[in-house]
Amino acid sequence: MFLQSQVWAFLLQDQPMSFDPMSMWSVMAWPARTVVIVLFLMSAWSIGVMIDRLIAYNGARKQSRQFAPAVAGALREGKLDEAIKIADRYSKSHLAKVVVAGLQEFRAHQLSSDISGEEIEASKRALERAEAIVHAELKRGVSSLATIGSTSPFVGLFGTVVGIINAFKGIATQKSTGLGAVAGGISEALVTTAVGLFVAVPAVWMYNYFTNRIEAFDVEMGNSSSELIDYFLKRTQRTVSK
Repeated sequence: MFLQSQVWAFLLQDQPMSFDPMSMWSVMAWPARTVVIVLFLMSAWSIGVMIDRLIAYNGARKQSRQFAPAVAGALREGKLDEAIKIADRYSKSHLAKVVVAGLQEFRAHQLSSDISGEEIEASKRALERAEAIVHAELKRGVSSLATIGSTSPFVGLFGTVVGIINAFKGIATQKSTGLGAVAGGISEALVTTAVGLFVAVPAVWMYNYFTNRIEAFDVEMGNSSSELIDYFLKRTQRTVSK
């Protein structure tokens, strides 16, 4: 322990503690600079995806809360055309996109009273297709966050390896093992490692957050589809009984 404290005292002796990104950038070799540029591009892409998905999900949530009671009232009164018009007004709602597909398919088969079972199956297939399409829309760009979160630490690690190599080159060039011989290479290694982690951590956090929100949207769409099929069945039974 005493020896370790003496080593640190020697390394930190007369070394000013300051953080100057511009001076660090100026002493970096081109491989380390390339790594940092790539990491910042990955960060910019992930930030763009985060902003886009947050806007899309918040819009879907807000419009779905307005759409659900409005379309429920129209369906209770048996106004399919009015329900479809309401759904068209909420273009950002994930529920509206699914419900309108089922309503349109059911209305198209209403005139064929001799195949009432087929109109229900057709509506169910339309709902399933709409759910798959909306799920793909909600998931757009989210997988890239997982890719960035898993690969950016390795990109930073590549910069770390380059920095360590430069540190050993400094030792060989100056024929010395002092701090001045290895400071440049060590700083490159630490900076690229830090930037890689800085890019990876938010990407992983937001990927998990968005995945949970997509799962919640899927449950809501599945419940809405099931309730709509029940409504179609009750409506068909009333029509047949008449």
